[in-house]
Amino acid sequence: MAIENGDFIKVSYTGKFEGGLIFDTTDEELAKENQIFNPRGVYGGDVVVVGAGHTIKGLDEDFVGKDVGYKGELVIPPEKGFGEHDPKQVETISLNKFEDRKATPGMGVEIEGKRGVVTKVIGRRARVDFNHPLAGKEVTYEYTIDEKLEGDIDKINGLLSLYTGVPEIEVEVEDKTAIINIPVALSFNQRWLMSKNRIASEIIENIGMEKVKFVETYPVESPAPAEETESESEDNESGEE
Repeated sequence: MAIENGDFIKVSYTGKFEGGLIFDTTDEELAKENQIFNPRGVYGGDVVVVGAGHTIKGLDEDFVGKDVGYKGELVIPPEKGFGEHDPKQVETISLNKFEDRKATPGMGVEIEGKRGVVTKVIGRRARVDFNHPLAGKEVTYEYTIDEKLEGDIDKINGLLSLYTGVPEIEVEVEDKTAIINIPVALSFNQRWLMSKNRIASEIIENIGMEKVKFVETYPVESPAPAEETESESEDNESGEE
């Protein structure tokens, strides 16, 4: 059955630009070979909701009408990829706003919540490009539709993996309520803290749940038994009350 908007699919892909340079892939070995491996990333395929904006527009649109098992290549222009390069997103910033008040061309920076790249340094000021690094570039994707997810729990775990990078989390569904048991380590994960409201909204909107419960359980270790004192030991051995 052909893929439609709203379907949950697992996709393997590799993205390239400018003469075949790889900038993104779900293949772990390929990522390592091209020095783009992310130890926090989840490899082996991404789960996306078709039409929900989980990937760039050109790729998202191309999924529709394909079947599970489809394998192909797609060239995507900037307007359906990472956008045109916007001159307004290139700003001149005082070096006072940089860490150590230093900047060099090519250096990645984050200023006032925006990420950019230094393109030029003039005196005590730097030109910073806040456009996406691939803005204005044509990109090519090779992709395979690995499977279509059907069960609610699989779909929920797919969304959780997409946003948190954790491949599988304990999930239950009861009376249109998704109960998600959050691992203790994830409770302190910044990526999780910033995305859990969006995850809940997407579970309700795309899977049809009426409620989402995030359950955080912190186990408490039982206190170790108190050691006997020398006098208590002697009393027990004598049998005195």
